[in-house]
Amino acid sequence: MLLSCVLLALALLPLPPPVNSSVDSSFRECSRFLYRGLAPRGLQGTQGLQKVCQHYGDKARYATLYDPAGRIPLFSAYTFKRSNGESREGLPWMYEPQLSRGSGMGNMQPFPGSPSSLLALEESQAVLADYSDAVVYERGQLNPDQHQASPGDKASTYTLTNVVPQAKEFLHHHWLPYLEGIRKRLNNYCRGTAYIISGVTTTGNTIRRGNVNRVGVPKHLWIAYCCPDFDLSAPYELRYKFPTYAAYGLNDVVDNAVTETSTKSVEALVNREMAVDQDFQLFNGNCVPEV
Repeated sequence: MLLSCVLLALALLPLPPPVNSSVDSSFRECSRFLYRGLAPRGLQGTQGLQKVCQHYGDKARYATLYDPAGRIPLFSAYTFKRSNGESREGLPWMYEPQLSRGSGMGNMQPFPGSPSSLLALEESQAVLADYSDAVVYERGQLNPDQHQASPGDKASTYTLTNVVPQAKEFLHHHWLPYLEGIRKRLNNYCRGTAYIISGVTTTGNTIRRGNVNRVGVPKHLWIAYCCPDFDLSAPYELRYKFPTYAAYGLNDVVDNAVTETSTKSVEALVNREMAVDQDFQLFNGNCVPEV
C-alpha cells in the first residue's frame, strides 16, 4: 500500500491528458497502425474479445486486441517511432472505463482510489492490486514506450490494457534487451514506416488474488515488424531481416532466451498455440513491398 504522504504528493500533481479509447467491432479507427490498414488474417474465436483503439489526448496511438476473460491484451499493433530509447518515469497507470460493465465513458482514467470503484471494473480488466503480490511477474508492455518518441505516444503505453504479466528474469535479461536491439535496427535501416505487432500465446495459467484467478499468464511473448521501405545497403547480417522479421521467447524464469526467426515461423507458433486459422498471417501479403 502506498504511503499517505506519497498519495498526497501525487494528488497535488496536475492530471495527465485524458486517454481516450474506442471499443469497436473493427480496428477501422486505428487502421493506420496496421500494414495496409488490415488486421492479422485468420483470427478466429474472437467472440468476447475487444478491439480497442487506444487514444491519448484525443489522438489515436495504437490498436489492441483485448481479452476481458483473461484480463490481458492478446496483441498490440503500433507504428515504430525513431527515438533514443529512453523510458518515461513516474507516469500513472491507466484503466479502460469502456471495458467495465455499464460504463459509457470514453476516456481512460488513472485508477480510482475508492475500493467500491475498483470493484466495479475488476470483472473486465486487471487492476494494480493484481500485480502487487506477483513475486515472479511484473507488468510488461506489448507496445513498449522505448519504441515511441513523443511524450504523448510514450504516455499512452502506460495502460493495463497494453500489459501482460512477464517473468522478471525474462523481461529484464532477455526481452527488453531484444526490444532495444530492434529499436536500433529500425532507427538505422528502416527508411519508411515500420509496423509492429507484439503479442502472446496463452497457457491457462493465471495470477491469483484472494484465491481467485485474476490475470492470464502468457506462455510466449512474440513480436514481428514490417518495414517495406528499408536501406538496401544495410550490412548483410541485417539486410536479410528486412522487410519483415520476428522473434519469440518463453515467458518463464528458465529456458527463456529470445529466438529471432522469420515472421512465418512466429505465425506457425501462434497457429500451434492459439485458436487461429491455418492461413493466419500477421502482415498482409507477407509484407512484400509493392513494386
